Amino acid sequence: MEVRYQQGELLVHPLSNPAAPGICPEMLEVAEEATRAGDFSLAAEIYSSQLSDLQQPDRGLCLRKADTLVRAGRISEALDSYCAAANLGKLHPEELPLLVENIARSLRDKEPGLRSSSSGDSGEDCDGECTEDETLDLFSCGVCRCLLHEPSTVECGHTFCKRCLERDSVTDCVHCKQAIMRKEGLPNGRRLDVVLSGLLDKLFATESRARKLWIEGEVLWHNHNLTEALQKYDEAVDLAPSLGRLLCQRAELHQEMESSSQALQDASSLCRMKPLWPKAHYLKATTLSQAGRNDEALQEYLLCVALKPNWTKVKLEAQKVLSELFSSVFENQDLPTPLHPLQGGIASRLIKPPALLRSLRPLTQKPASSLQDSDLCMTKSASPDESSSRLSAVSPWKSDSCAVGESSKSLATALATVPAPPTGVKRKQSDDASLAAFYPPSKLLKPGEPSSITTAAGRRSVPMDLLDSGDMECSLCMRLFYEPVATPCGHTFCLKCLERCLDHNPNCPLCKENLSEYLATRGYNKTLLMEEVLQRYLSNELAERKKIHEEEMKELSNLNQEVPIFVCTMAFPTIPCPLHVFEPRYRLMIRRSMETGTKQFGMCIADELKGFADYGCMLQVQDVKFFPDGRSVVETVGVSRFKVLSHGQRDGYHTAKIEYLEDKKVEGEELAELLKLHDAVYEQADNWFTSLKDNMKSQILSHFGHLPSKDPDPQASPSGPAWCWWLLAVLPLENRAQLTILAMTTLKSRLIAIRKVLIFVTRKRPR
Repeated sequence: MEVRYQQGELLVHPLSNPAAPGICPEMLEVAEEATRAGDFSLAAEIYSSQLSDLQQPDRGLCLRKADTLVRAGRISEALDSYCAAANLGKLHPEELPLLVENIARSLRDKEPGLRSSSSGDSGEDCDGECTEDETLDLFSCGVCRCLLHEPSTVECGHTFCKRCLERDSVTDCVHCKQAIMRKEGLPNGRRLDVVLSGLLDKLFATESRARKLWIEGEVLWHNHNLTEALQKYDEAVDLAPSLGRLLCQRAELHQEMESSSQALQDASSLCRMKPLWPKAHYLKATTLSQAGRNDEALQEYLLCVALKPNWTKVKLEAQKVLSELFSSVFENQDLPTPLHPLQGGIASRLIKPPALLRSLRPLTQKPASSLQDSDLCMTKSASPDESSSRLSAVSPWKSDSCAVGESSKSLATALATVPAPPTGVKRKQSDDASLAAFYPPSKLLKPGEPSSITTAAGRRSVPMDLLDSGDMECSLCMRLFYEPVATPCGHTFCLKCLERCLDHNPNCPLCKENLSEYLATRGYNKTLLMEEVLQRYLSNELAERKKIHEEEMKELSNLNQEVPIFVCTMAFPTIPCPLHVFEPRYRLMIRRSMETGTKQFGMCIADELKGFADYGCMLQVQDVKFFPDGRSVVETVGVSRFKVLSHGQRDGYHTAKIEYLEDKKVEGEELAELLKLHDAVYEQADNWFTSLKDNMKSQILSHFGHLPSKDPDPQASPSGPAWCWWLLAVLPLENRAQLTILAMTTLKSRLIAIRKVLIFVTRKRPR
């Protein structure tokens, strides 16, 4: 018989004999409608009435009644009907989903800790592993959820175990979802982060050693060397007995080696250590099931379903074990041939009476006093050391209330021994002390012996006496890391320090590995783990380091006291000045102008004596395009003129203390003369440009654009009209002559100089 069921659907069991006298199809339709409407008690009464009218009970009808009673929350009564159905034919696992789900729901309703634990369960099937037991903290790998082993930092700045990154299944960062570049081409694959590796080994020496042994054991296990693998696991557990995942894997290894007692010991310790971890109870359940202890296994399976309601695999296992327990009620081979169903007796294999008395009440909602001593008579067929005992019961079928009720009580004891779950969480879920009161610490931890792993609220606590700021200093600036970045070769530097080194040479400053690809992508993302360690544990030192950096940036952004000077060519206000930057000192200068936010620097021509001229033009950066080898093309435009008051240097490039130049304004008759001169020179400039040959005009237009229009107010700008600077940029003049005009502070003198130049170039033009 096949019964299909999905959560939320109506489960209808086929009747053994639909045409039997006493069965009323119309009443069955009413019962099904009542079930669909949620009136389960009415449906159960209808099914009971139909059963009472039958000379012989119908198995399908008994199951329908049982399911509606379960839906109504009357689990103890439902067991009577399930037992009646089991007496008529073996119950199949697919016939018991409602019973399993409702028992699990009953556990959750009575235990707040279970409700809060299962509340995060998604509506989809839970994966079969359910490995997310370890609390992720700062030093955990986001993939394996254990202490970072051989940490390696990826391009986005997150850090994982090197071996985790080398798995084919890991393609994206679990934190930010950015794609992780494969590193098969490197001689040694991914490189470990040297600074972080040393820091973890220092702060968590014991756990780091245990993690190393653990991984060695995994490798041996993968290679089917089980004995040596177990030795590694034993050494690791001795060092770190409170690691749940480690203990879980050793239990699984014991299972594979068919060492049931050791596997059960580890699984039991794991359940005490992590009472709300479904995988722990699943592991214990499978171990008990392999040992043939189904009654105890059922407890753990049901607790798994309570903790993880959508773990389909476990629900099916619970239904299977429950089916076998129902069958065991009617399959005792020690009794003589069964008598008439109304007269015979049966025996069922059940669990220890103390657990029964403790747990029957919360599941069946009956007081403990309702269980008579006669229900708990232990037979002598089981030894005192066995975890399950045999209890005698009476005939499985006595109309509706006698032996069937007694048999179901016996079965109820098996179901009821699901412990009032191991949650001291009922009091305070986050209180480790209250949990310990309900669940003693693992036997693996000797009394009075502290765990080798210090935790606080589920997180590792850093031994501050071992934390030294000297372990987190940049090897280039010899100061605490500021904006730390890790190179592909595994070394860590301050971002600014690394960029300065790559300006000069595309190799790692420490190991000399070529970083051309790293430089080309410019993937300088901060190492987030190192950044968080600094902020959390060295906040005072980091604040001082940040203060120094901000003071430096403030000094660099002062565009009067220390202006960076690019010594190259003549630049003029309003005129574009594209630059090809390749020298290391100017790479640094351009980068700093962008970082400070000023996006400005001075442009001067060279001077043999002073290094650069006494006058120049400030340039505003509009765009920067970087090339893979570190070179860049910088699009700039002139903004204002300046006079150099003093010359200086900083980190290889020139600097200057300056004052800005502005044209002196005139009024009255002088203004009238200025306007007349302005219009005349502009007309002269326009005639000169119009008279140029087409190829020459095309070159000028491609570099500088069209001649700007005449300004209505020539004195509106501190530097005068834009067309003067455009003309000065395109006229065939030497730099020194251009510099002389740039330094002029009156528009009249500049116009006169330009007019002389125009007259000169017009006379010299070849005919």
